[in-house]
Amino acid sequence: MNTSITAARTAPPDRNACSQSDEQMLGQYIPLLYHYNMLQDEDRVNAFARAIERIVRPAMNVVELGGGTGILSSLAARRGAQVICVERNPQLFNIADQLIRRNGLQDSVTVVHADATRFVPEKPVGAVICEMLHVGLLRERQASVIAAFKRNHRRRFPKSPLPIFIPEATVLMIQLVEQSFNFAGYEAPVPMFQAPRSIQPRTIELSELIPYANFGYAHTIPQCFKFDEELTTRQDGYLNAVRLLTQNVLAIDEVNEEAITWANQHLVLPLQTPLEVASGQTVRVCFNYTEGSSVETFEESLRVSSNSSPFQTSN
Repeated sequence: MNTSITAARTAPPDRNACSQSDEQMLGQYIPLLYHYNMLQDEDRVNAFARAIERIVRPAMNVVELGGGTGILSSLAARRGAQVICVERNPQLFNIADQLIRRNGLQDSVTVVHADATRFVPEKPVGAVICEMLHVGLLRERQASVIAAFKRNHRRRFPKSPLPIFIPEATVLMIQLVEQSFNFAGYEAPVPMFQAPRSIQPRTIELSELIPYANFGYAHTIPQCFKFDEELTTRQDGYLNAVRLLTQNVLAIDEVNEEAITWANQHLVLPLQTPLEVASGQTVRVCFNYTEGSSVETFEESLRVSSNSSPFQTSN
């Protein structure tokens, strides 16, 4: 396969596109070391490998949006697909191209240096892989990138069905927690990530997990998230943080009647003024943010209050 950029077109510029400085801070310009570390994330790679094995078929046209190092594109290529790996970061584009060649996949994978929101394939696409996922859909632009691809694909191929998306769906959740921010006697209430599916002895769950967004990528994809609800505490505690959790359904395995899922790291955000809460107490939580926003933007919008205290904000 020709590895030049002539394999693709680009759509007209999006008037709502963020500035270059924003793009370098959000989404497509996360540090290269993060991409290298993703290669070691076996939960991530194995989950996508299972989903790709379930969906991708030989000779299928596949596109990966925000391809990073190209590892997910390589999984599709090894299923016999013809893959276009779209990456905007010029350094990462060069690295992905080198790694694809190093693995002998250059005849199956074309690495394209382009903005994923403007990419238009030359042929109808059977499957799209897009892992620009961050907890809460913060930081990276998963939703807007896939929404733009859907618009571009429909304009170019109005009679062709939309491709299957990997992931197929995402669920965003929030939880009230009591978090220990004490580190060797040093108190540091700062945002922190937690590995999913691991025991967190420093975290006490004060409420159930509450979904605030649940959507499939083949349908309408929300790009703004608003939440204003009362959560009920399930035990006494010291409410000093909220925790964001994001679960992604990569594919549905109908044969085994199970969903192939992958969870982002959890994100714990401290509250500026903690609250003493009792079991069964209602706590109002409000926030409003756009996908791809910074963690700081989310924190600025977050409001937490009980029936006996005024609104409290996060740091």
